[in-house]
Order: sequence, then C-alpha cells, then structure tokens
Amino acid sequence: MYTPAEVRALTPIRETVEKRPPQADRLDVFLCHAWDDRQGAAKELHDLLVSLSVTVWFSEKDVILGSPLLREIDRGLAKTRVGIVLVTPAFLDRIQSGGIADKELSTLLARDLLVPIVHNTTYEALRDVSPMLASRSGLSTAENPMADVAAKLAELVAP
Repeated sequence: MYTPAEVRALTPIRETVEKRPPQADRLDVFLCHAWDDRQGAAKELHDLLVSLSVTVWFSEKDVILGSPLLREIDRGLAKTRVGIVLVTPAFLDRIQSGGIADKELSTLLARDLLVPIVHNTTYEALRDVSPMLASRSGLSTAENPMADVAAKLAELVAP
C-alpha cells in the first residue's frame, strides 16, 4: 500500500504518534486547508477520514457560529496529534496573501508531526511558495486517489 519513499517519510511520524500517551479530548488530526476548499476537497478528505474512524478537527464543524475564529483554531491546534495540510492551488494563493491558512501553517511547521497532502497541484509549485512545507514528505492525489490517501493517513494515526 505504501511506496518505499512513503514508508521512509512517514515512519518517524508514526513512531512519534505511538509514543504519545492517549488523552481523553485529543483528536487525531488537524485539517489545515484553504477557505475555498472547505466544501470541496477538504470536506471530501474530512469525510473519508471520519468514515475510517479518525477524529478530525475541521473548521467547518468545529468553529461554532459567533465564536472567535482564531481562538478556536488555536484550541484545535492544541488538542490534535498530527497536522495535515491540504495543499491545493487555492491554498497556495491563500498562504501567499498571509491569511488564516498561513497562520495555521506557521504553527504546524513548528511541529514535527505534519503531513502535506498535495491535491491538484505539484510539489514544485509548493516549493515556489513554501520551501519549508515542500521539504516535508507527504502524499499526493496525483499518485493515489483521495480515498487511498485517507486510508494511509488513518493507518498512520491509528492508536
């Protein structure tokens, strides 16, 4: 199911996840995405992960109407074990303009537990915008359908 490169890239993340003690309110993943993708690719990835019993912090369901968005994001980042960044053309545009996705990315880059998912773009395009994120090994929907990417992520974060 995994390529040798994926095994090399994701094994350190898996080992770190396995070493962390479980916490009652901890979620498996924080899904960082562009606002434009919230009802498309981000929702698809969220729904696939949830169907595989992965607990996901996803702004569309976890930010309550009227609550302070940045504070809710901060809480979400604090209570998740692994960060997933859904890299799309819209995401690349958003992080160049310094929006909320850029703030989430800055926080996630400080963690060792970050997996980029490249969708409808390339690592080369990502490298032009964020060399630090592009230096992280991840998964691509050009190589695997979104359902396979979700299955690999679910296996990665399984307790």
